[in-house]
Amino acid sequence: MQAKSSTGSTRTFPPLYVPAGDTVKDRLAFIHILERLKTQKRTGWVDHKIPNPESISDHMYRMAMFAMLSEDPKLDISKCVMMALVHDLAEAQVGDIAPRENIPKAEKHRLEAEAMHNFVQDMLHDCPAAQRINSLWLEYEEGQTSEAKFVKDLDRFEMASQAHEYEKAHDVSLQGFFDSSIPKLQHPQVRSWGEDLLIERESLRQERRKEQ
Repeated sequence: MQAKSSTGSTRTFPPLYVPAGDTVKDRLAFIHILERLKTQKRTGWVDHKIPNPESISDHMYRMAMFAMLSEDPKLDISKCVMMALVHDLAEAQVGDIAPRENIPKAEKHRLEAEAMHNFVQDMLHDCPAAQRINSLWLEYEEGQTSEAKFVKDLDRFEMASQAHEYEKAHDVSLQGFFDSSIPKLQHPQVRSWGEDLLIERESLRQERRKEQ
């Protein structure tokens, strides 16, 4: 399976799973494909040559923990935690598609929707658990509910947090990751976290300038 970028180049993805017609085997196939989320490194960090960068599941786990820190009584926190844990699930099949690949947004969504269909229908046989996973993923993708918007902010904030930590660890500049995340934060609590993060980042930069 290939996807064509807007520049004409192509990216090849693993073939979709062919169901065995055996519920046990198909469910195990889903369990095993989840392992890719633990080993697949986030593309942005790989592109910036960060040593031992985080995996996709590393990212989703900390987002889920961030959701548990919410103090917003209007949010369904349990739903937010589950949404954080499934929002990048399709990347187990298609990988972490980076903006630099110039794959059109519609094509990226098609590939991810196809992967989700493969998981939900072929591997999990549209069982109630599969329907719950798919519903959460779709809600996040549509981005219309308060929970989906909140989790999207967590996605942005987690990336900025990781960028700050890599800057501290490796003495590099990852400004682009802050520019594409912090200004877009909408939820008041997450926005305040972002402001605190920038203050901490600036303090660290000032300390390092004094040491030079």
